[in-house]
Amino acid sequence: MDEFIPFNVFAEFGTRPGVGYHAHHEYWFALLELPKDVATLKFALAQIDPTVGDIDGNTKLILSAFEEACEAGADVVIFPELCVFGYPPKDAVYRTDLVKRNVEAVERIARACAGKTVIVGYVQPDASGEGRGVFNAAAVCRDGAVQASYAKTLLPTYDVFDEARYFNPGTSPLTVEVKHGAESIRVGVTICEDLWNDAQFEGRRVYGQDPVRHSIDAGAELIVNISASPFRAGMWQGREQLFSSQMKVHQTPLFYVNQFGGNDDVLFDGASLAMDARGAVIARAKAFEKDLLLVDWPVQAGGRVEAYPEDIASIRAALVMGIRDYAGKCGFHSALVGVSGGVDSAVTAALAVEALGKVNVHAVAMPSRYSSDHSLEDAEALARLLDIRYTVISIEQPHRAMEAAIAGLFAEAPANASTVAEENIQARIRGSLLMSVSNKFNSLLLTTGNKSEWAVGYCTLYGDMCGGLAVLNDVPKTSVFALARHINEDAGRVLIPERTITKPPSAELRANQYDQDTLPPYDVLDALLEHYVTQGVSAADIVKKGFDRQLVDRVVGMVDRSEYKRKQSPVGLKVTSRAFGSGWRMPIAAKLR
Repeated sequence: MDEFIPFNVFAEFGTRPGVGYHAHHEYWFALLELPKDVATLKFALAQIDPTVGDIDGNTKLILSAFEEACEAGADVVIFPELCVFGYPPKDAVYRTDLVKRNVEAVERIARACAGKTVIVGYVQPDASGEGRGVFNAAAVCRDGAVQASYAKTLLPTYDVFDEARYFNPGTSPLTVEVKHGAESIRVGVTICEDLWNDAQFEGRRVYGQDPVRHSIDAGAELIVNISASPFRAGMWQGREQLFSSQMKVHQTPLFYVNQFGGNDDVLFDGASLAMDARGAVIARAKAFEKDLLLVDWPVQAGGRVEAYPEDIASIRAALVMGIRDYAGKCGFHSALVGVSGGVDSAVTAALAVEALGKVNVHAVAMPSRYSSDHSLEDAEALARLLDIRYTVISIEQPHRAMEAAIAGLFAEAPANASTVAEENIQARIRGSLLMSVSNKFNSLLLTTGNKSEWAVGYCTLYGDMCGGLAVLNDVPKTSVFALARHINEDAGRVLIPERTITKPPSAELRANQYDQDTLPPYDVLDALLEHYVTQGVSAADIVKKGFDRQLVDRVVGMVDRSEYKRKQSPVGLKVTSRAFGSGWRMPIAAKLR
């Protein structure tokens, strides 16, 4: 072992843990000594669901998980990124009172966890007073105090991430030396993006350094990564492949701790894991729920490996979790859904029941003169199958009153003017009624529109876009149909009426109206939107892929012109790589083509 030079300030501790400077490598590490009779170390990866700004609540979660880990015999307990403060913190990090309280909470956690080693994520003030003033940090606690801390090196600024706006980057790796018996291991502490080797992930170098390599060079025999890695459909496999390729190169095991739950539009899937030095997963926690994953050092095969829900099942699990967390963290105990007999509202209602319980979901149907008999029948059947409260409010009277009130002014419009304004009166009446019920009963109104509709503006501002949470606005229409079938198949019985799934979609704002009168078939539309919205392919290149030029120009034009609607929409739950949320920052007043 190279020479370890302790700081004089820690000399009073004698053989107790201290912070020191390595004589031959410029990195910091802490010497954390465990009881001499411990032959192996047991690590606990504590997968919890923090809330942004809820310092006291998050601390309780951490201490509760710590107690559970102790009962299971853990020696080292590891928590997710920024779990004391909550992630993503956004402009809440400008609240100096919250930052101060989060530091005090870490000190309280350290005192409560004496006798064990705890690694916990928090916002650390930068003593230099320069730059952003704070770090995204990991505290290493032992013997009742914070013995060392590590500042995240790589700060992402893509998609939903904007960390360079808030944090100063760290500059040095942290290696924690943990002793057990006559042996010891050095643990390299990293935070989320530090593990996402850009050359492999992006196909190009985005960052000028590799924190994992720095940790390995500093002598780390185990990489610990505390993370808040957002969910998107299919991402988990790519994530594990990327981790595996890195561990194979470095021939070093990995313990990765991810949070689960939702904070606003961003969802986290958990699925914390342990990999051996060959890059093989030897343990994996549950996805989309609280879990405590125990892993022994030295690492060996045979740990608990939870299956990850595949494809549409993972989207469903993420949406259910997102509804539950958004409602709970915002103080709602019930949800309200406007049901039309269509598949979007049916899926939204079914997901709400799963998230909040059937007694906490209220379905409201609001038929007009254009509503078909089967729509009302299907809405009623849905409520009966889900066993939820069902109310019918006819909008015929307010609809006629609104038409009469505005008839004189509308008569001045040109004879060839669009009738969309007349059609949208119905949607706005429904939106107003639902918001009134939401206000009266303090029930969260769930907006039911899907991503395909929101992309092209096939939705009514202040109408069907009203609500507190847009459950499906990142779910394409074709995936909504898949969700409906999956919900029925998984239940082993019909929860969503078959006719709701099979009948042609219609807004029913005029006689004999169908979505396909205005839009291309949804399988074609969704394929085109995947290229333009998700992948950022130009209209010209989409045409080269075999799409009709006129269709491409029409759809692309609809997407671009509808930005003003999306900017005024409720928060939506992100489940794809490109959602109309905090990671979508398109201008409204622009000429993009």
